Amino acid sequence: MPRYRLTIEYDGGPYNGFQAQAGQPTVQGAIETAIQGFCGQDVRIAAAGRTDSGVHATGQVVHVDLERDWPAATVMNALNAHMVREAVSVLDCVAAPDDWHARFSATGRRYLYRILNRPGRPALLQGQVWHMRKPLDAGAMHDAAQRLVGHHDFTTFRDLACQSKSPVKTLDVARVAQIGEEVHLVFEARSFLHRQVRSMAGTLVEVGLGRWTASDVTDALEARDRARCGPVAPSDGLYLTGVAYD
Repeated sequence: MPRYRLTIEYDGGPYNGFQAQAGQPTVQGAIETAIQGFCGQDVRIAAAGRTDSGVHATGQVVHVDLERDWPAATVMNALNAHMVREAVSVLDCVAAPDDWHARFSATGRRYLYRILNRPGRPALLQGQVWHMRKPLDAGAMHDAAQRLVGHHDFTTFRDLACQSKSPVKTLDVARVAQIGEEVHLVFEARSFLHRQVRSMAGTLVEVGLGRWTASDVTDALEARDRARCGPVAPSDGLYLTGVAYD
């Protein structure tokens, strides 16, 4: 069967996460329904990551095996036509080798967390950012974020329902910058624990507000205790922006 690699963008607000669930609107369900409408196949797609309810993506990657060898442009255009009422779009489609896998072939994932940092609430960005009225010190947040970079036991920043076999991960990049009225947090790693990014983002906001210091972040990390995590940031501001492959 020909395999296709799709790059997907979506607004996570209308969906109960990426993963298909009976009776619930999901991103996976929207894509698989579009595939069925396009070529009549009932298929299961594989994704680079399963985002939570409300989490967005500008660079999610999935693959699908189709019975017919369609031109990649035809697949992309047909799926977009069948998802015209969904908050999901196929940005790119290319043929992939049979042994290539959207999840298991990935060598890195990049997430962006957006915080709108101004007194006025968002009108145009409602549901797309975390709104913080009090000023944040992005420089202090960036300095504290460097305490998280490296190979660590991230139990403190791991959701209790996480199914990963080990809490040990390597965080390659943690970057915080002020971009106009927004504070952007960027995290890159081969893989992440369940809600690790939102847990780290919420903790770093405590630093930005002056409630925590960089040393407090180190102490929380080394405690390996979920109770030592700062508040978990809401899903609204989180985006899966890219997946790396060799």
